[in-house]
Amino acid sequence: MKPANTARSHPTTTRPADPSRRAFLTAGAAIGGGLLLELTLPASAVAAVAGLTPTPGAELNAYIRIAPDGLVTIVSKNPEIGQGIKTMLPMLIAEELDVDWKDVRTMQADNDPARYGRQFAGGSRATPLHWDPLRRVGAAGRQMLVSAAADTWGVPLAECRTAAGSVRHEASGRVLGYGALAAKAATLPVPDLKSVVLKDPRDFRIIGRSQRGVDSPLVVAGEPLFGIDVQVPGMRHAVFVKSPVFGGSVATANLDAIKALPGISHAFVVSGGELFDGLTSGVAIVADSWWTAHKARAKLEVRWNDGPTAAQDSKEFARQAAVLAQQAPALTIYTEGDVQAGLASAARVVEASYSYPFIAHATLEPQNCTASVRDGKAELWAPTQNPDSGAKIVAKLLGLAEPDVTVHLTRCGGGFGRRLMNDYMAEAAWISKQVGSPVKLLWDRADDLRHDFYRPAGFHFFKAGLDRAGKLVAFRDHFVSFGKNGKFASSAGLGATEFPARFVPHLELGASLMPLDAPTGPLRAPGSNALAFAFQSFIDELAHAAGRDPVQFRLDLLGAPRRLANPPGPAGATPDFDTGRMRAVLEAVAERSGWGKRPLPKGSGLGVAFYFSHLGYFAEVVQASVDARGKVRVDKVWVAGDVGSQIINPTGAENQVQGAALDGISAALAQVITIDRGRVTQRNFDDYPLMRIDAAPPVDVHFVLTDNPPTGLGEPALPPVVPALCNAIHAATGQRIRHLPIASLDLRSS
Repeated sequence: MKPANTARSHPTTTRPADPSRRAFLTAGAAIGGGLLLELTLPASAVAAVAGLTPTPGAELNAYIRIAPDGLVTIVSKNPEIGQGIKTMLPMLIAEELDVDWKDVRTMQADNDPARYGRQFAGGSRATPLHWDPLRRVGAAGRQMLVSAAADTWGVPLAECRTAAGSVRHEASGRVLGYGALAAKAATLPVPDLKSVVLKDPRDFRIIGRSQRGVDSPLVVAGEPLFGIDVQVPGMRHAVFVKSPVFGGSVATANLDAIKALPGISHAFVVSGGELFDGLTSGVAIVADSWWTAHKARAKLEVRWNDGPTAAQDSKEFARQAAVLAQQAPALTIYTEGDVQAGLASAARVVEASYSYPFIAHATLEPQNCTASVRDGKAELWAPTQNPDSGAKIVAKLLGLAEPDVTVHLTRCGGGFGRRLMNDYMAEAAWISKQVGSPVKLLWDRADDLRHDFYRPAGFHFFKAGLDRAGKLVAFRDHFVSFGKNGKFASSAGLGATEFPARFVPHLELGASLMPLDAPTGPLRAPGSNALAFAFQSFIDELAHAAGRDPVQFRLDLLGAPRRLANPPGPAGATPDFDTGRMRAVLEAVAERSGWGKRPLPKGSGLGVAFYFSHLGYFAEVVQASVDARGKVRVDKVWVAGDVGSQIINPTGAENQVQGAALDGISAALAQVITIDRGRVTQRNFDDYPLMRIDAAPPVDVHFVLTDNPPTGLGEPALPPVVPALCNAIHAATGQRIRHLPIASLDLRSS
C-alpha cells in the first residue's frame, strides 16, 4: 500500500520536558550480557498530556533490550487492538536508538502497572503520550552506547557517530556494533532525559516511512495471537447464559438435566450483582469443549425474573423524547447571548429534529477470556483494552490482593471501546474459581450483540435563525438523552464547546434526560460519532437554507484563524481549538475532491462535514449515489486530517483513517440496536449487518502537516464521515437524512 499523502513538511520543535514531567531512565544488564534500558515517567506527565487523572503510584514504563548479537527487543506495553501500536511505539525508540528496523523484535508485555504504569488502548492517546518520552529513551540509549565506544577507544565523544546499530570513530574508521558495546554501556551513568539530543526529523530513517505491522504475517498465517486462540493445559470450556432483559436474574433452571448431558462437567447458577461490578446473574455451563457447552445451552430451560427494565423499549424512548422536546430543557449546558431575541429578529428560522439509535461494537472476535483461579491467585489471558481495570475487578470479585491477579495481554480481534469493559474477565474468573480448573469462556455472536455496552441513542431538536445575508445568528439545541439525577449516562453527554458553540452570537445548548437501564459505554470516537451526524447535518441544512455553498458556509462560520481556549476538563487544562487548522483541512478536502469543479451524474451528490475530536482536525467529503429503488452506493470518500507535525507510520496511519471512515459509513447505513421490553432484538450479522467488501468505497487520505505535536488516529477520522454521507444523499436526492440508520428510510425517487 502506498504511503499516505502529505502536504508540506515542517521541522519539529523539540522542547525539554519540565520538571513535573521529568522521565527517568535506568540501565542494567540483560540476560546474556546485553543492555536493558527502562523508562519511568511520572503519572502526572501522563495526565498532563492525555487529560487523565493521575493514579497514585502508577508510572509509565517502556524498555528495550540489546542482545550481544545486536538484535534489539522492544517490549510493547499497550494492548494491540488492530491500531498498530505494537509497531508504532517501537518505531519511536528504534529511530532514536539508531538501529535498522530489520534488527528490531517486539514482544507484548503482560499487565504490570508497577513496572509500566497504566496500560490501555483508548482515546487515541498512544501517540501524544509517547511521542516525546519514548524517543528520549532511544536517544539516551544511543548516547550510552556512544559513551561505551568512546571509552573503549579512548577518544572524545564528539568524534563518534552512530548508524544502523553501530558506533563509528570517524578519524580512525573503527566500528563497533551495539551488541559488542551493550554490556559495557549498561555499567555507565544514565543520561538525564531532559538533556539528550533528539534527531532532526530530516534525519529520520524509520519514523515517517511505512512499516508493515509486526504481527501481520502471523495474522495472515492464522497463528495463535488472539484471546480466542489461547490454550492452557487442563483447560475446560464455558458458556455463560444471561437474562435477555438487562438486570434480570435466574428464577429456576433445569441444571440437573444439563449436568446429565455427555461432556458436561458443571452447570450452576451465578447470582451476580450490578453489571458495572463485572458480574451479572446467569447460568454457567462447563464442558470438555466449547461446542459441547454450546449445544447443551440449547437445552437449557431458564425462567427469568425480568425486573423493571422490561418496561423500557426504543419506541417508548422516542415517544418520551418528543414529549420532553415540547418542554424547557432540564439542564443548561451552554448559553451565549440571547437566543430567544436572536431567533425573533432572524430573517429566516429553520427547525429540524435529528435522532440516532443505539448501536453495538460488534467486534469480529466475540468477548472471551481464559482464567485459572487456584491457591489464592488468579491468572488470566484476555483480549482487553484496559487490563489493570480488569485485574482490579477480578481481585475485588474474588477477594484477592491485586498483586495476586496476573493478566496476560493477547491481541484483540477488534476493540472500538468494548474491551475497555472487562465483564467477560470477571465471568471467566468466577467460573474458574467455582470449577477449580482453568476455563476458557467464549461468548457467541448473540451474546456479543445482546450484552454490549451500547453507543447511546439520542434525540436533537434544533432551531436556528439566519439574517438577511444568510449568516447564522441564533442556534438552539434541546438534546434529549439518557441519564439519572442530572448526570448523563456513559457516552450520552453533550459538551459546552460542541460546534457551533462560540461561533454564533446567540446560542443555547440544553438537555433533558430519560432513565435507562441498558448499559452504555464508549464506542469509537465516543459521543462524537453521533453528535457529528446531528450537528454537521443541521449545519448543512442551514447552508442550503441560506443559499450558500456548504463549504463556504462552514469557512465563514469558522472565521479568521485563531485559537479558542477550551474550559478545563476533569484532569485540568484541555487543548485550544484552532480554527486555522480546521480551515486548512476543510480547504484541502474541498480541493482534493474537486468540490464544485466537476459535474456529477444524475442521482449522485457530494456532501461535506468537519469535526474536531481526540486532538485531531478532520474534514471529509463523500460522493454517494442513490438509484431509483432507493439503494445507496458510496462511490468515494476524501479525507483531510491534521494530527500534527509527523505521521509516524504512513501505512498504519492510512489504514486507521480508511478503517474509521468505513466503520462510520457501515454504522450509518444499516446498524441499529432495538430494545423491546428491556431486551435487544438483534442477534447476528443478518439483522445487524456490517459493510461487505464489495460495498467498501475507495478512501483517499491526505494529511496536512503542521507545527504541532503529533496526536492519535484511531478515532478522529470517524465522526465527519457520517454527516458527509448524509449530506451527499441530500445533494443526490433532495431528501434530508435526519434519522439513522439510512436503510430504515424510503429514498425511492417519485
